[in-house]
Amino acid sequence: MNDLTNQVAIVTGASRGIGKATALLLAMQGASVVAVARSTDELEELALKTQGLAISADVCDEEDVQNVVAETLRYYGHVDILVCNAGIGSFNPLENFETAEWDQIFDVNVKGTFLMCKAVVPHLKAQRHGHIVGIASDVSKRTFANGTAYGASKYAQDALLGSLRKEVRPYGIKVSTIYPGLVDTYFNDSQPGGPEVEKTHLKPSDIAQAVRYVLEAPAHVVVDELMIHPLTQEW
Repeated sequence: MNDLTNQVAIVTGASRGIGKATALLLAMQGASVVAVARSTDELEELALKTQGLAISADVCDEEDVQNVVAETLRYYGHVDILVCNAGIGSFNPLENFETAEWDQIFDVNVKGTFLMCKAVVPHLKAQRHGHIVGIASDVSKRTFANGTAYGASKYAQDALLGSLRKEVRPYGIKVSTIYPGLVDTYFNDSQPGGPEVEKTHLKPSDIAQAVRYVLEAPAHVVVDELMIHPLTQEW
């Protein structure tokens, strides 16, 4: 089993939901966590719990992203893990989407993953080890009505991570993609914790445990893809 002690992990979308649960769990396993999100107040509270760094940044902004990596290297001297979790979604018939809304979904879900990986990969290559974990979605593998924007963005993110996996494998770098089904989070302006949702949805901690699982695989093992659903969800 791979030990996370003293490994440095950047987690995006870390202010709440899956990102927050992942940041807390990785810190409990001994990793030094760099929590990244746009929400400053929630990040600072998280940093107190993880005893790590909190950096307010927009993953769609290349300058912000480069600053995240630069601050991580300045503070810790290296980076070992990147968890690309930042994501948004909106669900409407195609003709009802505004172009700006479509662009924003692709900016966060696809461009954000691209920019974070682009900033981190050169450092992982130089040290010839590292692990990138992308939090995609089960809709990376299926389509549904009113999901044109979100579904297309997740297919694109999945393809990006799959291609990157082949590029960096010769350098000893792992790329794992996790595909959650329904999760009880703030996603799409939902309010978590409802009694019915609790019976039918995964918890953010379930996905955090999946991240831990792929990260702690032995050095010679890479979990390329991991699909995870609540038992009640049809697939």
